[in-house]
Amino acid sequence: MSNCKPFRFTLLTAAAGFFLLACSPGVAADLDDARQLYLSGKYVEAETLAAAQVERGIWNERWPRLLIQCHVTQGKYPEAKQVYEEAIKRYPTSLTLRMQGLEVLRLNNLPDEAREAETQIFRLLQSSPSRYASRDNLIAAGRYFVMKGEDARQVLKLFYDRVRDADPTHLETYIATAELALEKGDFKVASDTLAQALRYDESDPRVHFLMAKAWESSDSAKATETLNRALELNPNHVPSLLYLADSAIDREQYEEAERIVRQVMKINPQQQEAWALLAVLAHLRGQFEIEKEMRKVALSTWGNNPRVDHLIGLKLSQKYRFDEGAAYQQKALEFDPTYTPANFQLAQDMLRLGHGAVGWELAKTVAEDDQYNVVAHNLMTLHDRLKDFSVLEAEGIRVRMDRREAAIYGDDVLDLLVEAKNVLCEKYDSQPRMPIYVEIFPEQKDFAIRTFGLPGGAGFLGVCFGRVITANSPASQGERPSNWRSVLWHEFCHVVTLEKTKNRMPRWLSEGISVYEERQRDPSWGEAMTPVYREMLLDDDLTPVSQLSGAFLSPPSPVHLQFAYYESSLVVEFLIEKHGIDAIKQILVDLGDGLGIHDALVRSVGSLEKLDSQFSAFAREHAQSFAPEADWSRDEFPEEPTTEELVAWVTAHPTNYWGLRALSERYVAAGEFEQAQKMLEKIRDLDAMTGERGDPLELLARVYDELDQPESERGTLEKIVSVSSDALPALRRLIEIAKAEQQWDETATYAMKIRSINPMLPEGHHAMAMAAEKLERPTDVVASLGALQQMDPVDPALLDFRMARALREIGDSDRAKYHVLRALEEAPRYRDAHRLLLQLVDHEADAADEDDSIVPASSSSHDRDSSSREGAKELKTEETSIVAEEEVEVEEAK
Repeated sequence: MSNCKPFRFTLLTAAAGFFLLACSPGVAADLDDARQLYLSGKYVEAETLAAAQVERGIWNERWPRLLIQCHVTQGKYPEAKQVYEEAIKRYPTSLTLRMQGLEVLRLNNLPDEAREAETQIFRLLQSSPSRYASRDNLIAAGRYFVMKGEDARQVLKLFYDRVRDADPTHLETYIATAELALEKGDFKVASDTLAQALRYDESDPRVHFLMAKAWESSDSAKATETLNRALELNPNHVPSLLYLADSAIDREQYEEAERIVRQVMKINPQQQEAWALLAVLAHLRGQFEIEKEMRKVALSTWGNNPRVDHLIGLKLSQKYRFDEGAAYQQKALEFDPTYTPANFQLAQDMLRLGHGAVGWELAKTVAEDDQYNVVAHNLMTLHDRLKDFSVLEAEGIRVRMDRREAAIYGDDVLDLLVEAKNVLCEKYDSQPRMPIYVEIFPEQKDFAIRTFGLPGGAGFLGVCFGRVITANSPASQGERPSNWRSVLWHEFCHVVTLEKTKNRMPRWLSEGISVYEERQRDPSWGEAMTPVYREMLLDDDLTPVSQLSGAFLSPPSPVHLQFAYYESSLVVEFLIEKHGIDAIKQILVDLGDGLGIHDALVRSVGSLEKLDSQFSAFAREHAQSFAPEADWSRDEFPEEPTTEELVAWVTAHPTNYWGLRALSERYVAAGEFEQAQKMLEKIRDLDAMTGERGDPLELLARVYDELDQPESERGTLEKIVSVSSDALPALRRLIEIAKAEQQWDETATYAMKIRSINPMLPEGHHAMAMAAEKLERPTDVVASLGALQQMDPVDPALLDFRMARALREIGDSDRAKYHVLRALEEAPRYRDAHRLLLQLVDHEADAADEDDSIVPASSSSHDRDSSSREGAKELKTEETSIVAEEEVEVEEAK
């Protein structure tokens, strides 16, 4: 059909050019009433009213269209077919009716008749496009061409936009535009279009449902709000109910999801997507035979509907079951090889499984065939940039990084990942079956596109798909980046546990183990107790373990998301303390064998209900053990108090954490550091300081600095860096102090910590190079100076000179000469560089003479030695000349 494209758009441009509004000026009141019954979910009543009007033979095609809609919504597909066959005889030129009929024939599992109906639509458009220029027919024609894979932008321009321009109040054009934009991943166009639609009609639940889908990826709260509005208007709105069930699956609330699906089936016992979701639930529960039966029922009406397998595969991939998800996309493509959603999801699955060549080729095909597919376009743009990345490999791990970043800290990345593999694979008795791919992006938007397909995803530091890890470079994270070593250790732990479970584990357990293992590797890594977390652990609304995965999906705030990680790690800590690491490993084995989390827990540690109860007590005890002498009450704490009110409050409540903290912050802001010191030291003595960003411990270090108490300041700073993995300001100050006191071991330690936070900052490498020179560690000097040379140094000649000096110390004369010559190229009068080069040449000459005393020299070696000596003489002469010139310049300057 591709050779028909030019003709199609010729005829459609002609059709769209007619400004005909075929419907009568008004619609009968009873049709509006029937339509309102349908929109409110009273499908039986709407059906009864529509059936009566069709039976009476009322000459208005909207009545049979509404009746067909009622039948289809309730799963009465044979009845819908009967109505369609009668109606099309009376209204043969209605494209809207014919598009309805096409769906009805498919749902009655009549593929041959459906193909003939599809061909007939094209013939009608081909024969006389001007006859199909009403608003409804233009929209139906647009949907037909979208279905055929035509250029979406042309469809918008030639059909939907023209209807909207002719009649801005026509709701269906906004619905069709939004559906197309959502299909292509253009959420902004969808939300803008639907916002316009709401100006004209707020009563149609479809608008609110589509708005929820438009906001889903960027604002979950707004998406929930608009979805609730759709269900207020129509409690039986099937797409909204399926959306709810889909979301419940994402939150691992499988019983709730099944309840909603059963609610849909009361409306339509044959709803294909509902049966597809039951197949997903069966798979996630390890009920694989039931899964097959559910799929079979889903396809019992429209037997070759690719949407069924695509939906099952999509949900499994969202649960990181990429192998299984890819298999379902391939089944969908057996039904329809041109089905774009399945092709593109298969591309994403392949990329996340580490099959890059296949995945990128599929994505390229989709982007070329569908130029309005925003996600495919984004991916291919990223693919072009990835070609310039460096690739580093070691022990089955392949790292792809920006070239400059790879030169600076790529070896450190590989070393850490190899360590993580050795430690964690041994601990959890798990070995990756295939290579592990790690991609580190210097720009956050590239990370988001590779990970999610779209820009966004702020707050994510890294994501593990199983065999593929994507991560943000520290350079993309602003002034206070997270510790990249901690991030990669966390993500590699996911590699190990996902491999062991075949990607069959709940979100809370996966994240909990990774955060727990961060703390095992380094106590300053991972989430730790804070005053806010203490309150949340003691809250009566503490999320039960059985619902903990849902806390990651729609958190009320970023703090709640971080707390979900912390709580999950505490659950793992509790299980290991009570049952041992072997119990955790057995749970992972059982999950990999297909058991659900409930059954896996029962076999090793008890039921989820029991775990909820036991963990609640553990969490409460854990929270109460944090600064137990402090008064944590906020009762009667004044709102927006004055300093005098705060002083009075603290006097009355001398151990109240919130009062002491608020008053100390007030004193610091006012420059009253001695008063602030008293308050902050009380908090310290209560053992209520944590070292988190903005914690009173940071304020106390500042106060000691302001009051010129260096020992106290340094002790506080050291406390901060011992409990925080990303305390960049404290490390900078500690380096400053250590350098002033010529404490080079400490300087080197602090410099390494800075490099673990952001190796793209020159200061960490500068400090390490200086300390290594003082400590006579030339290998470390070379590494640090090599990094600095990648950072556009202010004085490249000095760096090359220092590099040459360090290389000479480790016996690498060739590289030393290379760098000293570079220094001289940059600064020809660099006297120290001249001297170093002379020393290197003299050393070579001496070495050659020593060789001559052992082995008789050939004429060629003699020539080389003579040449070296002559070169040395020339260099000495040149240096003497330079010195003389400099002395003359000095005299002239005087």
